[in-house]
Amino acid sequence: MDRIDLTSNLTISRLVYGMWRLGDDEDASPGHVQAKIETCLEQGMTTLDQADIYGDYGAEEILGNCLKSAPHLRDKVEIVTKCGIVAPVGRYDSARVKYYDTTRTHLEASVDQSLKLMRIDHIDLLLIHRPDPMMDHVETGATLDGLIDSGKVRSVGVSNFRPWDWRLLQSAMDNHLATNQIELSVVTHEAFTNGDVAFLQENGVPPMAWSPLAGGALFGGDHEPLKSKLSTIASEQNVDIAAVAVAWLLTHPAKIIPILGTNNLERISSMSDATKVEMDRQTWFDIYSTALGREVA
Repeated sequence: MDRIDLTSNLTISRLVYGMWRLGDDEDASPGHVQAKIETCLEQGMTTLDQADIYGDYGAEEILGNCLKSAPHLRDKVEIVTKCGIVAPVGRYDSARVKYYDTTRTHLEASVDQSLKLMRIDHIDLLLIHRPDPMMDHVETGATLDGLIDSGKVRSVGVSNFRPWDWRLLQSAMDNHLATNQIELSVVTHEAFTNGDVAFLQENGVPPMAWSPLAGGALFGGDHEPLKSKLSTIASEQNVDIAAVAVAWLLTHPAKIIPILGTNNLERISSMSDATKVEMDRQTWFDIYSTALGREVA
């Protein structure tokens, strides 16, 4: 599988395994989590995507239990995690309201907690989970630089930021932001025309795409014309429609990095099929036009 250079010292796999549903599995045992990771590794997927809030602040510990049981896996993977959201559940159940916190105190404490729960000595990529309207960009930027200097974090980036949010934070940092993790799929494709993807391309920053299968909407009944189009292409190339939908993102020159999440081992084992799909420009626009519900102007 191809790899993407995010920074001079961090390379990740072109497809990333998302762990936001890790705690939803009936079997969250270390052995079962290890089986998921090893199934990813067999395909060349080495990058794992976490967040402190996943599983009501429980998913990182589930991964940590696996790494305690199988410590050899740590050197084979890159771990991404996010922080900055405080929701009144889990360890923050005393919070009066859901809010964002990008202060030095919170970010440093979040990193220390993530390291402890995942039983690792560094995070490969730390992301600010949401743009914070109360962010002191000077404090936040200096904190992120300090976390890199400390060795606790190798690289930093953001998630769900708009270009102006990115520019504000980057203006107060010595290190370059490595990526922006945004929602992007054949269903949610506005980032291709609202400036988000163009901004990242302009700056040579590969975007990470969360929910590249539109949260499973492609498999329901709300997008029948699009589902039919993807199914036709999938049949021609002997893959499923998920592979075609992900390949649509991979084909774009912005070097999009889709994050795929499932607890089903069989589905995990077929994630790399997306890298085998051949898609020319006309096919890309055929899918895009179907998603728009009209031909392009």
